[in-house]
Parts: sequence; structure tokens; C-alpha cells
Amino acid sequence: MMQHPSPAARRLPRVCLVLYALATVSAGIYFAFTRSAAFADWFNTHISLWGRRLLSYLTGWIPFSVAEWLILCLPVLLVALIVVACRRWSDSWRSAGVFTGRLAAVLCAVWMVFVWNFAPGYYGSTLDRKLGLDRREVSADELYQTALILSGQLEELSQELVFPGEDASSVMPHSLEEMNDLLMEAYDSFAAAHGFPDQFQSRVKPVMLSGPMSYTHITGVYSFFTGEANLNVNFPDYTLPYTAAHELAHQRGVAREDEANMVAFLVCLESDDPYIRYSGLLNVYEYVASALYSADRELYAAVYGTLSAEVLQEEHAYNLFFEKYRDSVAAEVSGSVNNSYLQSQGAPEGSRSYNMVVDLTVAYYRPLFE
Repeated sequence: MMQHPSPAARRLPRVCLVLYALATVSAGIYFAFTRSAAFADWFNTHISLWGRRLLSYLTGWIPFSVAEWLILCLPVLLVALIVVACRRWSDSWRSAGVFTGRLAAVLCAVWMVFVWNFAPGYYGSTLDRKLGLDRREVSADELYQTALILSGQLEELSQELVFPGEDASSVMPHSLEEMNDLLMEAYDSFAAAHGFPDQFQSRVKPVMLSGPMSYTHITGVYSFFTGEANLNVNFPDYTLPYTAAHELAHQRGVAREDEANMVAFLVCLESDDPYIRYSGLLNVYEYVASALYSADRELYAAVYGTLSAEVLQEEHAYNLFFEKYRDSVAAEVSGSVNNSYLQSQGAPEGSRSYNMVVDLTVAYYRPLFE
């Protein structure tokens, strides 16, 4: 038997009207971000940080990823919504309109959380200006010189690595909680030295379905609507500290992907722990080496020949691990979605913006070889 909504339920609740109004205001604020980097910086530093902190505190005590559970429950919620709509809101066009209006209000709330907590980071002043780096187009020789420096630093640290077998990746000598504590200390040091990003105590949450997630090639994700930094723990250990630092950078308002990569790298270097530093160095080396391979294969081969046996084993082990995930429809779909999202936020390079950390890394090391 079909249930009909009461006369009062046939009217759109006032809270929906309030959310519509606030969403309209938020659209105006978002437009202001796109026109003024100074306003975006001010908003990100004085307004958004409180929202990010609040969400992190509200969800931080929960041992699992709230965002992951919401996504997993989404199909059930959609079916439930369809059933409720058919039973209670399909007796007239007016009822259907009220039901649609309620759903639209929920979407407005999500939009507001994005604008107020995360969006200004895409339009504020760039990281090279904040760090005083001379960011410009890089040459093959500059890539070579930067890769050599990274290779030398990796050689020093690689002697402290532990490998359980000849074809195995290195083993991180910390639990995830210990790794998180080390990253919090490193963020404190970085923020004290540079005056950004916003620093507070938080933690990275392991994704329960990390194995299936690997087919999307996603190593971590920041959920702006729950304030959680989520980590795919299925990937080799050496990727975990750097990826965690990247997602923690997003949690602190560093929105652009190349800048989150660079902040993660510098934060890892701030750590007193050799494995944390190793993770930052090797992950950024891979970005630089990939760019060098495209620019000059002879120079790439020259740098490759300087890598220590331990790093070469790490790279070989990663290739063996990644082989089963390399060709994946899920990766193509997730990559396309992420690319479109990044382009919509003022990054015409889309997913390629992750690789732009190379320019920042070369700018960081350029004073050492010029």
C-alpha cells in the first residue's frame, strides 16, 4: 500500500531554503577565489582551516574511514531513496518536486563544505612564491643534475633498509601509527620553518579495501566532506610515508597536486627518521627520472647507473608488484574522473599536474648545481 506524505511534508522545509541561499553565497565566494589569489589565501588561512580542523576532529577518533563506508553504502542508499520516493513521494508532481528539492539541498550542503573548506587552496598564491623558488621551464641537464643529487642522497639512506628477500620491497620499521606520529613531528618542523600549512594533530586512515583500490592506481585520497586523509596500504612500504604526507597536505589546505607532492617531499626531508626521508626521496626521484627519460635517455641511463643496489631492488620489486594492476579499466575510469575534476579546479594539465612536482624539485635543488 502506497504511503502518502502529510500536507506539511508536501512543502519544502525551511532548512532547504536556507541551504539554497548559503549555496548561492558560496558560489559567489568561489567566484571571488578565481579572481583574487589574495582573497583565496586569506580565506584558506583564516576561515577554511577551522572547517578542516573541525571535520578532522569529528572523524579522527573513528578507527575506520567514514568516507570509505559512505561510498560502500552508497548503492544501498540509492536503492533506499528510490524505494522511498516511489512509495511516499510519487503521488503527484508536487510531491516529487519536494522530494527532489530535499535531495538538491543535500547536494548544496556538500558543495558548501567543498567551497568553505578546500576550494580556496586551488586559487591561492603558488608554492614556489611561498618558498621563494625560481620555478621555470627545466632543461634535460637540470633534470640530470637534480636526479644525480637525489640518487646520491638515496645511496646514503639505502644502507639502512631491510629487505626480506631478493625480489622484495623494503620493509618500513614502523607501524602506521608510528609513521603517523613521525609525520606529525615533521609537519610541525616544516610549519615552524615556513609559516604554513596549518598544523594540527590528525592521522591517516588505512583503506579497508586497499587491494581492490589498487586496480584504480590510487595510492591515497583526501575526503573533503569527512576531513579524512585515506591511505592505500596495499602498495609497497616505501610509498606509504610519502603518500600519507601528500594526503595530510591536502588536509591542511594544500589543494594543488604538484604542490601537495612537493610539500610531502619537503616534510619527509624534515623527519629525523631515515625511512621517512627515504620514502620522500625515492618517490620524487621517480618523478624526476621519468621526466629525464622522456627528455634524454642517455642522461637517464647515466643516472640509473648511479643508483645503489638496494634502490634498484626496490624499483624491481615495485614493478613486480604493480604488474597485476597495470592494465585496468578501473584505472582508466578513475583517471578520467580525476582528470576532469582537476581541470574543473583551474588545472588545465589535469592529472598531469602530479608530475609538475618535477619543476618544483629542480627549482629547489638548482642553487646546488648552478
